[in-house]
Amino acid sequence: MLIRDLFSKHIPTEPTRNGFGRGLVIAGQKNENVVALCADLSESTRVLDFKNAFPKRFIQMGVAEQSLAAIASGMALAGKVPFIASYAAFSPGRNWEQIRTTACLQNINLKIVGAHAGISVGPDGATHQMTEDIALMRVLPNMTVLCPCDSIEAEKATIAAAEIDGPVYIRLGREATPVFTTARSPFEIGKAQILTKGTDVAIIGCGPLVYEALKAARDLEKAGIVARVINCASIKPLDSKTIIDAAKTCGAIVTVEEAQIAGGMGSAICELLAEHFPVPIVRIGMQDEFGQSGTPAELLEHYRMTAAWIVKAVKKVMKMK
Repeated sequence: MLIRDLFSKHIPTEPTRNGFGRGLVIAGQKNENVVALCADLSESTRVLDFKNAFPKRFIQMGVAEQSLAAIASGMALAGKVPFIASYAAFSPGRNWEQIRTTACLQNINLKIVGAHAGISVGPDGATHQMTEDIALMRVLPNMTVLCPCDSIEAEKATIAAAEIDGPVYIRLGREATPVFTTARSPFEIGKAQILTKGTDVAIIGCGPLVYEALKAARDLEKAGIVARVINCASIKPLDSKTIIDAAKTCGAIVTVEEAQIAGGMGSAICELLAEHFPVPIVRIGMQDEFGQSGTPAELLEHYRMTAAWIVKAVKKVMKMK
């Protein structure tokens, strides 16, 4: 896995939503059937880039998320590749039934982009801090669920989503976060990436919190614990082989996500390993609670998602081996 000098003082930061904006334009250049629809949030979701590049292939739906999904599904049936974008709290939060019935039931080619997901939305508070979306979308038959770790991976995930058939959900953040992958870093739907090799414990993360997992691995190494860090951007389908191999080799796992642990990525990993190779697991994420207003840094610390808390979780799970 090709990654930057992780702890350089000059590591760039950028919201994952920016990578989506770039990726959508590239997808539009590659395929004239790619279209974009938005629920009055073009700038915030970065669909504005596509609108400027392809004004005749952009539709502004206004604040009507249920119509956003239903109309886009009709366009997919007509041969288009529609991307719909809004805040994750509203899409899929408000239009889940339309996504279920018009897209997943018929297995059509709709791409759903949920921006401003997780608690790092910050001061907007609990109403806009969507933490249930991974669970909501993972349970839907035919749905692919992606949660890129940085803006470069978000760009790749967007392009990849446009190139496969069927409904896809891409989860994006608002806050600028470290960009630690490179243009040459691999990305493939259904594959996880091993970022650091280790045999003592495996830390499996998704989204920007993967960087916190890498920081935790650095701190653990100082204590003589060598962690395997895995970027699980493809939550559905899971990379079963990589995860099962990590369980067999490391014997203990910590999962890290900026989402509810109930039904989230950690749950998916628990389900997989319960059937194939059970090992002790500690899950970091939202523990059956809502968010609140605060800065992103304050909230990540309050909800125990930072590197220091990951280190504590690793020491706890290793005692369970």
